[in-house]
Amino acid sequence: MIQQQLAGQVVLVTGAGRGIGAGISRLLAERGAAVGVLDVDAALVEETVSAIAAAGGKAIALPCDVASREGVLDAAARLRDAHGPLTSVVANAMWIHYAPLGEVTEEVLDRMLAVGVKGAFWAAQALLAHRDGQPGTIVNITSPVADLGLPNTACYTAAKGALVALTRQQAVELGPQGIRVNGVTPGAVPTPGARAMVDAAGYEKRRRQSPLGRLGTEEDVARAVAFLIGPEAEFVTGEILHVDGGVTVKAI
Repeated sequence: MIQQQLAGQVVLVTGAGRGIGAGISRLLAERGAAVGVLDVDAALVEETVSAIAAAGGKAIALPCDVASREGVLDAAARLRDAHGPLTSVVANAMWIHYAPLGEVTEEVLDRMLAVGVKGAFWAAQALLAHRDGQPGTIVNITSPVADLGLPNTACYTAAKGALVALTRQQAVELGPQGIRVNGVTPGAVPTPGARAMVDAAGYEKRRRQSPLGRLGTEEDVARAVAFLIGPEAEFVTGEILHVDGGVTVKAI
């Protein structure tokens, strides 16, 4: 059933073909927002849009490489043409490859920073270009690796740490323009992409590390995003909301 908490919102979500991005897109549409589903994988984009449409929601497919400024701005223009000026963007896209620091290649580092950091810049510019001067919100999806030192995650940590700093900087620069900027930091969520890098034993270890004794879900993260772009958070900006079951505050 479509609800109305976010009626009138037009939201661009990057990395929305599957996993957390798809979960965010589905929940926002369920709550009444029109969603631009952006992902480099066109087939996954269509799957997410079809699921939203089947549930009675509004969404548009935007296959695009988020590392391309021109591509993201063009996708945002198509979303605006279909549903009106943008009100929010969710910078979720990330390309991940774990490796020991000494084995990181230039190709891997360039791709992770292009998707994870440049993509967030282009998403913010998309909102600025297509909001028609009205208030807006940005949510950057960060990670506990920005708070915790974990082996073999140098590129991922650099990208997510940059997003934490960028979130706070954007909040200060864009606040006078009526734009709120916050981050959401998911804990361990066994999405299809994450399962390719973390086995069952790894997820069991993560479950035991959580003070709540469970793993996260796509819906846990999506609800936090919905709160931050919704009216109940209209005086919240520059915050990093940890949705991680308490992992980053637990003394291991």
